[in-house]
Amino acid sequence: MLFFLYFNVTIVFAQKNNSDKLLTIQTNDTTNPSPNKPLIEETKKDSSKNKFSIKQKHNPRTATLRSAILPGWGQAYNKEYWKIPIVYGVLAIPTATFFYNNTWYSRTKTAYDILYKASQPDATPEDKENLKNIHPKLQGFSLSSLQTFRNNFRKDRDYSVLWFVVAWGLNVVDATVFAHLKDFDVSDNLSMQINPTINPTNNSKGISLVFSLKKPTPRIVNVR
Repeated sequence: MLFFLYFNVTIVFAQKNNSDKLLTIQTNDTTNPSPNKPLIEETKKDSSKNKFSIKQKHNPRTATLRSAILPGWGQAYNKEYWKIPIVYGVLAIPTATFFYNNTWYSRTKTAYDILYKASQPDATPEDKENLKNIHPKLQGFSLSSLQTFRNNFRKDRDYSVLWFVVAWGLNVVDATVFAHLKDFDVSDNLSMQINPTINPTNNSKGISLVFSLKKPTPRIVNVR
């Protein structure tokens, strides 16, 4: 009788210890979801691992604005990085010619003013002394020659500004055009076929040119 009672008590305590261990494991284990949690939480966890999003369309307006603000920025937005050195190389040409022509315009203008004052009947000794301030490469030229040089350098300087603006505009146009072509569909959705045809009215033969255009589907990318 005592053995049977001891045996039952042992079984009860063993079951209680097992249930306590199981409760402790379920409490500490945060990786496994609780069976009482709704199924939608599992769906949210799985969907967070595999998120799908539609790839944003390339915006030509962004490329235009960026190129207008900073040359080459629109090309970088189009991922045409090899064009950036070309853009700055083209812009460097009118920039260099501007500084060159502006420097020589100042020199020829100064030389003309000095020579003009020194050639006047009421010229002072100080005016004639200033003849040595004329640039060495401009020494010995007449007033008409210096005036022609001055006008030419001023004209070329102004043209340099114009060509700089044109080059900047071409940079914007290039970024805009290629931004539009970035999403241009060149897949199999575009097709051209040449088929023979028969005109039923006059029973004459001919050739028809058929263009097939299909509406492109949005590209889906997997973002992990």
